[in-house]
Amino acid sequence: MNEAAATSVAPAAKARFSDYLELTKPRLSLLSVLTTMVGYFSARPVWSAREFFGLMLGTAACAGGVAAINQWMESDTDAQMQRTAGRPLPTGRIAPGSAFVLGWLLCLGGLGVLFRLGGPLVIDPSARFHLPVERLAALFGLLTIVAYLACYTPAKRWSRWSVELGAVAGAIPPLIGWAAAAKGVGPLGWILFGVLFFWQLPHFMAIAWTYRHDYGRVNFPMLPVRDTEGGRVACWAFVNTFVLVVVCVLPVPLGLAGRGYLVVTLLLGAWFVWRAAAFLRAEGRDAAARKLFLTSILWLPLQLGVLVADRLIFPNHG
Repeated sequence: MNEAAATSVAPAAKARFSDYLELTKPRLSLLSVLTTMVGYFSARPVWSAREFFGLMLGTAACAGGVAAINQWMESDTDAQMQRTAGRPLPTGRIAPGSAFVLGWLLCLGGLGVLFRLGGPLVIDPSARFHLPVERLAALFGLLTIVAYLACYTPAKRWSRWSVELGAVAGAIPPLIGWAAAAKGVGPLGWILFGVLFFWQLPHFMAIAWTYRHDYGRVNFPMLPVRDTEGGRVACWAFVNTFVLVVVCVLPVPLGLAGRGYLVVTLLLGAWFVWRAAAFLRAEGRDAAARKLFLTSILWLPLQLGVLVADRLIFPNHG
């Protein structure tokens, strides 16, 4: 943590369990767990309670640990923004060192659980470097941590493309689930990655436009801060929403989902695109951003739920 961060954080007070829970960003971590679950069940695994609950535990620990370290890295800017100033580190409810240690313990523990899902490690001394497919879930967990902490978090301070980098990290959890279930990654696993990636862009453009003054206060050079009129922000949100719908349709021509899935996907997609189109209009853009954000929150579980249901109810697909 840099010197500015150290001077912006209040003296630590006695922390409660709820403060440590808040440090793990439970709602964001839950999203990672749920999308991991979507990847797992979409692969139609042979049911194993040990594998499933280990997967959920490992993913939750990694997600919570990343959130804690992210807040440790950003405590200086969090203290200056209205929407984040009440977090445990800026208010001094948790000491920075405690957040750092907790975050890495969770990350390492989560990776350990994901690694063990593949069973005992057998090394062939005669083989060159080879990653057993049983360890792919742990590898994707590690990639999530690296992408979020080494790429996205520092990029927020200097890059216009920080949101897109963050979307890569946020799109990996379905691959963790798919790899745990299938011991590999098939086409639908990568489609799920694409769904999560493109969904995050209109979702976050709506958030960032709403809180653009907060982000501008700490000089984050993201698009909603640079584009004061909002036209490019809205256009980027609309383009990615349209691409998102196209990606959601891909399982049908690939034989991985059926006509019922297609009908529901087109209806949900039309709703999402309609909200993104409303965001394009300069008049009422702030209200449209809030509606787009709420639509994105409702759309994601509906879309992913339809896909999982189609995969489990109609096993002849894919």
